[in-house]
Amino acid sequence: MIPVDQAQAMVLDMARPMGTEVVPLHRASGRLLAVAVAARRDQPPFDASAMDGYAVGGDPEIGAVLPVIGESRAGAAFHGDLTGAIRISTGAPVPAQATRVIMQEHVRRDGDTITITELSEGRHIRAQGQDFRAGQTFAPRRLRPADIGLLAAMDVAEVSVFRRPDIAIISTGDELAAPGSPMRDDQIPASNAFTLQAMIEEAGATARVLPIATDDADTLRAVFALAKGADVVVTIGGASVGDHDLVGPIARELGMDLSFHKIAMRPGKPLMAGRMGDGVMLGLPGNPVSSFVCAQIFLLPLIRAMTGQTALPDVQSARLAAEVPANGPRTHFMRGRLDAGGLVPFSEQDSSLMLRLTEANVLLIRPPNDPARPAGDEVSVLPI
Repeated sequence: MIPVDQAQAMVLDMARPMGTEVVPLHRASGRLLAVAVAARRDQPPFDASAMDGYAVGGDPEIGAVLPVIGESRAGAAFHGDLTGAIRISTGAPVPAQATRVIMQEHVRRDGDTITITELSEGRHIRAQGQDFRAGQTFAPRRLRPADIGLLAAMDVAEVSVFRRPDIAIISTGDELAAPGSPMRDDQIPASNAFTLQAMIEEAGATARVLPIATDDADTLRAVFALAKGADVVVTIGGASVGDHDLVGPIARELGMDLSFHKIAMRPGKPLMAGRMGDGVMLGLPGNPVSSFVCAQIFLLPLIRAMTGQTALPDVQSARLAAEVPANGPRTHFMRGRLDAGGLVPFSEQDSSLMLRLTEANVLLIRPPNDPARPAGDEVSVLPI
């Protein structure tokens, strides 16, 4: 068995950077921006009114009576000398001579004149470029809906993004059946592939869930053939050394150059990894929690490394709200709940407990042979 950090480094060494592609902005949400983008214009592109009201010049006073000489509304600016007041809408261009916008609630209008009844603090004018200036850059990151709107406001129509890694998922085992399909009493739903698919797509890659491979060499070869061309092949189960664990032998037969098999971690000891053609193969354990934890520690960092992001997970500090016993010789990723009161690791840590996993929001990282820790100790956690 090799240490977790050594195995993680070996997986990241296998990362092949993805190329880039240019996509229209309406197809860019969720994609990973590859190149910084510069705004093509100021926002707002002119001094704009922050209120519905009246734009006036000079230093107006309460009680002043002003003629209404025109209007400025969105898409139709007022042109001319500001010799009185103009009706103005929120977002409309403010004339250069205007010193402030008076809220419509603070005037009394009588025909073509207004009387100022109140003056509030502030000019109620959004200065040109107040949000951003032309030439201001937007740094590469994963694009969220708000980012898409910002880029559109920057007058950007298309962006260069990283190509999504293509990841093929192969579930293995005679005991598995697709959820919702007829299954025998000795079978279980193949749930891990759905967890991994959601994790992969949330990370900005694409996931192909291939047919379940039974514990039969020919069937496993046939499903591996369907994964041809994938940037990463992820197998679930069959990675140990039992009589029916065929993933390792068949993968090596098909050309996998094994980097390691078995890690000093809990859960997830039987994980294997290696190069397979131009891509990477990860053989994950079959237990649901083991599969999930290994994906957090190895698969997601691999995806990030392939798409120009900081690869290693964001490990944070937390304080224990309950004591934990001494750890054994393997790094233990314990499920737990972190809130304002501190971190409470779950007493049940069995790698088959999926319901417990859904209640966790962090993994407590226990180093090998870590001593017992009392409540109040600072520990390392990985948000999940």
